[in-house]
Amino acid sequence: MLSKEVAARYQAWLAAPFLAAADRAELAALTDEAEITDRFYCDLEFGTGGMRGELGIGTNRMNIYLIRRLTQALADTVIEHGGAARGVAISYDSRRFSREFAQAAAGVLNANGVKAYLFSELAPTPVLSFAVRHTHAMAGIMVTASHNPKQYNGYKVYWEDGGQLPPEQADKIVAKMAGRNSWEVAEMPPEQAKAQGLLEMLGGSLHDAYTAKVKEQLLNAELCAAKGGEMNIVYTPLSGTGRKPVERILREIGFQNLHTVAAQAEPDPEFATVAVPNPEDAGAWALSEQLAAEIEQQTGENVDLLLATDPDADRLGVCCRLPGGGYQRLSGNQVGVLLAYYIINREREMGILPENALVVKSVVSTALANRVVQALGVNIKDVPVGFKYIGEQIKLLEEAGREREFLFGFEESLGYLKGTYARDKDAVLAAALTAEAALYWRGQGKTLPDVLAGLYQEFGCYLDAQVACSFPGIDGREQMREILRTLTEDRRDKLGGLNVASREYYAQGEQLAGGEMQPLDFPRVDMLGLTFEGGGGFIKVRPSGTEPKIRFYFCISGADEAAAKDNLQAVQQEFFRPVSSYIKL
Repeated sequence: MLSKEVAARYQAWLAAPFLAAADRAELAALTDEAEITDRFYCDLEFGTGGMRGELGIGTNRMNIYLIRRLTQALADTVIEHGGAARGVAISYDSRRFSREFAQAAAGVLNANGVKAYLFSELAPTPVLSFAVRHTHAMAGIMVTASHNPKQYNGYKVYWEDGGQLPPEQADKIVAKMAGRNSWEVAEMPPEQAKAQGLLEMLGGSLHDAYTAKVKEQLLNAELCAAKGGEMNIVYTPLSGTGRKPVERILREIGFQNLHTVAAQAEPDPEFATVAVPNPEDAGAWALSEQLAAEIEQQTGENVDLLLATDPDADRLGVCCRLPGGGYQRLSGNQVGVLLAYYIINREREMGILPENALVVKSVVSTALANRVVQALGVNIKDVPVGFKYIGEQIKLLEEAGREREFLFGFEESLGYLKGTYARDKDAVLAAALTAEAALYWRGQGKTLPDVLAGLYQEFGCYLDAQVACSFPGIDGREQMREILRTLTEDRRDKLGGLNVASREYYAQGEQLAGGEMQPLDFPRVDMLGLTFEGGGGFIKVRPSGTEPKIRFYFCISGADEAAAKDNLQAVQQEFFRPVSSYIKL
């Protein structure tokens, strides 16, 4: 039976004058009370930089009505900051309703007298971040659900520095949405907006400027121009936004033997060729490996690299050919370490490494990066999860006149950025950097896995693993609270044979070390942590800001791969024991 609150919300939407006839019919046809409850038991939350959720009609779904309401709150915030004339840049990916949501957002902004810079065709997230800075806009909107399944869409908000929305502005938007009772929001027709100078379309010249900035970050232009054609690369945009910019940058810098997976080359909102359009998913690589095998059979030449970008092209996946055939998929942590190692060494060779160079990574990304970067004499800083925190560090350096010191930023979820032209992770740049690094080491008789093996030999083998557990529906929230409560109260001093050096309670700004609670020098975020002695690694527990999930990040080391695997398995089994009724490995 529906609760009174859910029933009232459902009936209010059925009777709402703002609802289109087809949407009213969709709601009226619902007979499953569990489905009605899931759609209306809450409002979809504004999380880490925006909103993401399943498409559909209801308060807990992504739909045109939520887009309008959210954009009205953003318009109010932009106006409050005196940014109406500066405007808002808007882009979108290949998902269902992405174009329509982007156009509706522009219409709402225009109806409020706020200028909109709307991309004339779909474009990646990093290009949107660049566009905010390039147009000097006050804010930006990216309509995307990134790498999520096809039934999802989302809405990410950026601020004037090109980074994802800071907490102060995010809180204002949330407050303005909460204070608005009506779901009826006006839009201005695009023809009227253009006539009034409130709508400007972005296209070719913006992409040219972006490509030029990406090229400025590369470190081996002559080598790529001379030898890039010797390397075979297979690339897939996974039916998203990456094809044009990735093909362009790779070919222009010298990688002419670039082969794009035809079945995944064009935008497809159904993502018909994959279960999940995520380079972290092994199934996303099937067609790339098939194409690579065909090329090798037809030409007799090896395909050196497989590259994949997610639908909004902010994440890059990398696979490398093995000497005996087949491919090794590199994790985001492994690629992040390799790129940091390459950039530091190459800039030092060129004599351009800044004296106080800084690498920034998310706190859940591998501890191997800290060891490698510090051994090379470069500073490294851990920040909360979310690339906006890496962008925040760039902004702080910029404000101090030390912008050039930012060398590289990465997070384990396949996100990388070199330079400051954008403030979000960029798979287009990462594809070019990875190809360039692979070509550089190829000249030394090494593959990317060879270089990684050398780092393991020097610093120890670090294995990084993530366990993501979903808790959907109205009962899921209570289950998540119970798991977090249990793990917060856990005080065991040894797991899997490894001694616990400290426990970090990030939300409270405290850590338990040496039997005493001490201040924790880290931003207060909703996360738990545990650090092992002697550089043995860590565990981090983080509830998602945009999905009903808890993510568990494990970074465990060993003298070699076999030892690290044994340690990881033992640690995971013991760590999850207190919550085994909710989480099964």
